[in-house]
Amino acid sequence: MIPFSVLDLSPIPAGATAADAFRHSLDLAQHAEKWGYLRYWLAEHHNMTGIASAATSVVIGHIAGGTKTIRVGSGGVMLPNHAPLVIAEQFGTLASLYPGRIDLGLGRAPGTDQTTSRALRRELQGSADSFPDDVVELQRYFADPVEGQRVRAVPGAGLNVPIWLLGSSLFSAQLAAALGLPFAFASHFAPDYLLTALQVYRAQFRPSKTLDKPYAMVGVNVFAADRTEDAEFLFSSLQQQFINLRRGTPGQLPPPTRDIAWSEAERAGVEHSLACSVVGDPAEVEAGLASLIDQTQADELIVTAQIFDHAARLRSFEITAQAHAALAAR
Repeated sequence: MIPFSVLDLSPIPAGATAADAFRHSLDLAQHAEKWGYLRYWLAEHHNMTGIASAATSVVIGHIAGGTKTIRVGSGGVMLPNHAPLVIAEQFGTLASLYPGRIDLGLGRAPGTDQTTSRALRRELQGSADSFPDDVVELQRYFADPVEGQRVRAVPGAGLNVPIWLLGSSLFSAQLAAALGLPFAFASHFAPDYLLTALQVYRAQFRPSKTLDKPYAMVGVNVFAADRTEDAEFLFSSLQQQFINLRRGTPGQLPPPTRDIAWSEAERAGVEHSLACSVVGDPAEVEAGLASLIDQTQADELIVTAQIFDHAARLRSFEITAQAHAALAAR
């Protein structure tokens, strides 16, 4: 059975604080470790009052320090926001503190709006266009130093921190294939090119020192509860969050509701974006995940769930872990 992992945006529910979100993230990570999840990844977003993981490498250190065996990493760091050397030093530090447990997933999107991007980078010209070169530069910093190399990542050099490429289109699929890197597709919010991107990645893959054959991870929203109607109720928080983003009014994660105030066009748009979601009771979750694995032939699933109530979020990931065990026993 393929491994399951966790993608955490460290959500800040309405009325809560970032400190609450970090406590809940650590608690979820500790449970995920116990339940057998392989990785626990955090995502870089900026200027979003409902997401606490902006300083992603700092939160990764918090999670890794509070766990023992689960791999911890980024899903992902938005590399255009940073100089490659800075990321090499940050993740070299993490890998030195928690050897054998740190992953570096990279994205080429800003993780925010244009105004905030400018505040982060000061200069936007060429930032996304230089992404392939920046990835290669980052790889060099993690490799063994060579004679005459004037700039080294300290710590970082020689640590060979695992690099993943993340994407929601064909660009990162092609780049991951060309560089022989593992690839994660963000189908949990952008499902349109999922199957095409996986096909392109596998067809164009070139073996590398990192990887001898393609390795593809697929993102999926899972909202699980003991009753279907309860799972659908929990799912409404994420649906509302997407509506608010599209209306230009992002905020903290809304409480669930049984009566979402949306137009038919908004509903259709949200349902399209969240098509890669499994919502239901334990039997429905097991069947839905089995179907997704069969459809994509994924090497790994990474599960995310923006659930308002922390106890309900824990239960959802527990049910998902039980579904994994049931699928493995088939």
